[in-house]
Order: sequence, then C-alpha cells, then structure tokens
Amino acid sequence: MTPREWLARQRREVSGPLRLAAVHGIAEGGLIIAQAGLIAWLVQQVVIHERPLGDFLPAGLILIGVVGLRPLFASLRAGAGISAAARVRAVVRRRLIHHVESLGPAGLADISSGELSSQLTDQVDALEGYFARYVPQMTIAVIVPAAIVAAAYTQDWIAASFLLLSAPLIPLFMALVGMGAERLNRDQFLALGRLSGQFLDRVRGLTTLRLFGRTEDAAAGIVSGSDEYRQRSMRVLRVAFLSSAVLEFFASVAIAVVAIYIGFGLLGYIEYGPSTQLTLFSGLFILLLAPEFFQPLRTLAQHYHDRATALGAAELLNELESRPVGEEKFGTEKFGTGTLREGAKFGEEKFGTGTLQMTDLRLDRVGRGTILRVDSFRADAGARVLIEGPSGTGKTSLLLAIAGLLPVAEGTIERRFSDSRIGWLGSPPFLANTSIRANIRFGDPAADDSAILDAAHQAGVMEFTDRLDQGLDTIVGERGLSLSGGQAQRVALARALVSPAPMILLDEPTNALDATTESYVLKAINTLAAEGRVVVISSHDAALRGVADQRYRINAQQLEMIRNG
Repeated sequence: MTPREWLARQRREVSGPLRLAAVHGIAEGGLIIAQAGLIAWLVQQVVIHERPLGDFLPAGLILIGVVGLRPLFASLRAGAGISAAARVRAVVRRRLIHHVESLGPAGLADISSGELSSQLTDQVDALEGYFARYVPQMTIAVIVPAAIVAAAYTQDWIAASFLLLSAPLIPLFMALVGMGAERLNRDQFLALGRLSGQFLDRVRGLTTLRLFGRTEDAAAGIVSGSDEYRQRSMRVLRVAFLSSAVLEFFASVAIAVVAIYIGFGLLGYIEYGPSTQLTLFSGLFILLLAPEFFQPLRTLAQHYHDRATALGAAELLNELESRPVGEEKFGTEKFGTGTLREGAKFGEEKFGTGTLQMTDLRLDRVGRGTILRVDSFRADAGARVLIEGPSGTGKTSLLLAIAGLLPVAEGTIERRFSDSRIGWLGSPPFLANTSIRANIRFGDPAADDSAILDAAHQAGVMEFTDRLDQGLDTIVGERGLSLSGGQAQRVALARALVSPAPMILLDEPTNALDATTESYVLKAINTLAAEGRVVVISSHDAALRGVADQRYRINAQQLEMIRNG
C-alpha cells in the first residue's frame, strides 16, 4: 500500500465530516460572490446614478448579513475539519497500538523505544493538517473558483478568461515544489525518530555513561543530532516559503493583468469584444472577485505543506502497520506450517486441565537464521518444565514463541487451555511507574485487595513494603528504579501469582537473586503448579532442577529431553 492509498483509506473513514467541511467552505464562497455583487451595485448606484444613501438601507442590511455569515461558515468549516482530523488520529493511534501489541518484542526488535514513541505521537499528530485543512480545501479550491469564473463570465468573458488561463499555473508549481517537500518531510521524521531514540538511550544509560566518563560525548552526540534535525527542518521551511512566494507572484501578476484590462476598457482604450460594454458595476464586480478567485488556491497552497507532511508520516506509519504479526489469531481451528493454535475450552474449571504441545517446530531469527528445532514437546496441567542451555541458544526465543510473540517458521504450537491468557515473568522484570499494588494488579485487573495481599505475602513483597511509609501504594518509579533487583523480582512474582492464566512462562526467574528471594521463587513455582497450571521455565540455574518435573536441554540448536536417572 502506497502512502497515498494509506491516506485515502483513512479519508474514507471520515468522509462525512470532510464533506461537511467542504460544503461550509463552498457556502462561504457563494457569500463572497454575493458580497462582491452587492458592493459593486451600491457603488454603481451612488456614483453613477447619484441616488441618496437612504434608498440603500435594505441592500446595506443584506450586505451586513452576508459579511457576518462569512466568518460563521469559516468557523463551521474549521470545526468540521478539526473533528475529522481528531477522529482519524484517534483511530490510527488506536489501531497502531493494537498492532504494536500484536507484534510484541520480537516484531519490534529493530525499532528503538524513542523511534516507536515518535511514530505513535509526532507522526500521527502530523496527519491533523492534512485532514483538518487540506482535504476539504481541495474541493473548495475547485468549486469556488469555478463559480467565481462563471459569475465573471456573465459580465466580461475576456476578464474571466484571464483568470481561467492563470489558474493552472498555481497547481502546476504546487506539484513541482511538493515533489521535493514530501521527501524532505519523510527524512525529517526519520531524523526526529533517531533523535528521540538517541536521547532516550542516553537518559536510560546515564549512570553507566557517567561512571565511564562519557557524559560529554553523549551530550555532544545529542547536540549533533539536534543540529541535524534543525537543518532538515530549515530545508522543509525553505521549500514551504518558496512555494508561497511562487504562488503569490503568479496570483499578483494575474490580478494586475485583469485590473489593467478593466481600467483601459473603462477608459475606452480597448474596443475589442465585450470591453466596450464594461460599466462601473461589471468592472468593479470583476475586480473584487479577482483576488477571491485566487484565495482558495492560495489557501490550498498554504496547506500543501500539510499534505507533504502527511505523506511523509504516512509512509513511515504504513511501514509500521505493514509489519507482519506472523501468527494466526487465537482461537483458530487450523493446524499447519507455522501456525499457533488455541484448542477447545475445557468446561468451567479454571486450572487443572489443559495441554501445551509443540510438534516439528523450527524457530528463525532475523540475521541469525534457524536458532532452534523442537521435534516433540508436551506439558500437561500442573507440570513444571525446565529448559536449560547456555546463553544465546534460544531459550527466551522459545518462550516468546510459546507466548505467541515470535512467529514460528515451521511446525505447530498447540495450546489447549480454558483461558487464552498467559502469565510472564521476564529478567529483568518490567515495572511501570505506578504503585506496587497497581503493578501486581497488572496480572489480573479484576483482582480484589485480598487477592493482591495474598499474592504479595506469597512472593515476599510484604517483607519490604511493611517498612515503607506508603506500603503497597508506594510508587516504584520509572522501570522500578526505586526498588532493588530482588524487590522488583518479588513484585513481578506476585503479579504472576495473582494472574488467572493457566500457563506461566518464567525467563531466568532466579538470575542474580539472593538466597531469600530465590526461595520465594521456588515456592511460587510449586504453588503455581499445585494450582494446576503449566509452568515453563528457561534457566541454567541448577537450583531450579530440584523443582522441575520435566527437563529439556538445548544442544546444537535442538531441544532434547533429559531423562531422569
């Protein structure tokens, strides 16, 4: 899908408000013609026919009404356009967020957090001008000038022809200038995304940079990136100002030609065609309409930069939205190559039944090729499965594939559980910048306070929260930085315990933990399994072998079962 096709798709979703905005703009154009006609008629009557001003009270009131209605319709047009743009931004942002959630960490591995946040904020916001102003103005810029030319033709076809012949020059130069503006805007968005990612990386690694004495180099890199973005922004502005200058020049020349023709015609120096019939009314009427003829085109040219900006953003947003998720939707009944399948539900029982099974599985990673093969794997409810292997052998990738976050190249992963949710405990665990209680509740938003407290006790969270002034309501800070590594692991463990998921995936759950926290992890694994859940653990920690019912080892890109004894 091209950027233009992507924008056209969004346009169809708000066609109603966009048409309404165009109708209001066309109505404003009709009032312009009426205003010019009334002013020309009043001047004609006063100057030529020398009628007293008292005779024009009704016409004057009508003129005041027309002038008052113009800003009203302009406001209605702007309101309808802004409403359409707001709806598009909300729909696109919601759709992209859902897609990003579906892609997961594996699908977004090559995009930095800063670049992704820039796409979901700045680039989506860049669509506003296109839908709020440019799209309605395209219709207005065709119909209103055509109506003005038609009105001018009723008075003098030569003057109207001057307007008609000069009109194509403006769209022509708009297109020529816009070809470069679209590319410049795309490059500008790419530079902004890189700068956002660079800045976020420097902030996250500030402690490391300071300890290694690299803060000045990091600051210099951010300054250099900012300067590059400034230069790209100036190039975009240069193109925008060039476009405006070109349009103003041709519009001014065309208006001057019409004025010269009418002036010489009224003085009697031109005796060709309808020029001999020119009157003060017809000449003034055309002169008043001439600037208004170019005004919709000028406005369209001013908003042409919004189009170039939207096309640059649309290209990048379309690339993000086009990233393949690589899996079938949960609940599909299809088996086959590279599919993830949800089986039938098993009654009303929460835990105690269900199966995880993998057959003839092959996992690939970009740039690494095939990283793991699984001929056969089965884990029933209540099983504690340990997957061992050195770092980099594919343990985490296998858990991501089981969770549906990494597409499988071949084979099938079959999850037959009564609930499609999956519990996850990574290393290091993710904690949001909110309270400890809220971080635990992420495992089950419907959990009440008693369930939160029970999970916190089982995971050993209460051992350190009892010493905090706010207890479970203590804010943990960005990525849980106010907690130690072991404390953060306990909070994440409580989140897994409170989760209603029938399958829990643990990635290096005891990595770099003290003996006390490790004991809580081991007890939690037994508790989860006793509840009838499938617990799959990836680790090379020997302490976990004592709680495992099934053990597997990754050897030479192959998952092998370790037989007891």
